Amino acid sequence: MDISDLLISQREVKGKILIVDDQIINIKILRQLLHDDYDIHMAKDGHQALEMCSSVKPDLVLLDIEMPTLNGFEVCRELKNNPKTTDIAVIFITGHFDEEKEVQGFQLGAVDFIHKPINPIITKARVKNQFMLKRQNDLLLKFALYDGLTGIANRRHFEQRFSENWRLCAREQKPISLIMLDIDQFKQYNDHYGHQQGDDCLLKVAKALSDTVNRPFDLVARYGGEEFICILPNTTFIGAQHIAQKIIANVQAINIQHEYSNVAKHVTISAGVATTIPEQEHLHDLLIELADKQLYIAKKQGRNQVAAFEVTNISID
Repeated sequence: MDISDLLISQREVKGKILIVDDQIINIKILRQLLHDDYDIHMAKDGHQALEMCSSVKPDLVLLDIEMPTLNGFEVCRELKNNPKTTDIAVIFITGHFDEEKEVQGFQLGAVDFIHKPINPIITKARVKNQFMLKRQNDLLLKFALYDGLTGIANRRHFEQRFSENWRLCAREQKPISLIMLDIDQFKQYNDHYGHQQGDDCLLKVAKALSDTVNRPFDLVARYGGEEFICILPNTTFIGAQHIAQKIIANVQAINIQHEYSNVAKHVTISAGVATTIPEQEHLHDLLIELADKQLYIAKKQGRNQVAAFEVTNISID
């Protein structure tokens, strides 16, 4: 998805709201008030609310404070402590005006309070304001995680996802592979064809990579300049080499003219592959270094090829 797609999706997608209250009448009142403008989901207790937040990922939760078993404050705390739900906006619904409770709610991460009995105009305005703020924050975050030229993930996004996937593969003792890629003799391309053509080349190569590495849990990112990197969780050494070879073939198939390359008369790409079953989290940068070393070897051996290395484990033991 490129940045223009992000802007369109922000306008077209209907917002999702989860209403949480142990009194069904309160849920019905809020649903009737908001269902024309939002997709409404409902939960009758705190445990159900947490489950739905993980599965539905609402933009906004309207959360009753006074509930049995797990009250609204406890639900909010759980949401904010979970990286997968921490960005969900929470508005508390309360039947009492209590300054201390409001302070507690804001300290837990709530964005607003709505008091019962529900005033339709005030409620709709506050929900709309918070929904718009949430969408703006989401859009800013997406801009921060995507490369402005190619539209694929940027280095910051790569670093976040790599850390997450490293922990997951370590926990499940599954292999994780990296492919480091570099456009061969890109400086010569830029020097002779100009930077506008160079940007167009980067766009086409990024698209070829994204079309090749397309499983939902994989990631293709621009690592810097003409360098790219792919995260392949749960991918074996042989599987990663196969994908790297396929990337090289698909970039060649674009047939971007490069008369000033001594590799071929079209744009080519070199790849370095590194695979391991991860151990200690703080050692995950070593896999990046290994992939980079393999990329250097591939280029030294003539470019337009793959060099690869598998580590039995990365550990301080």
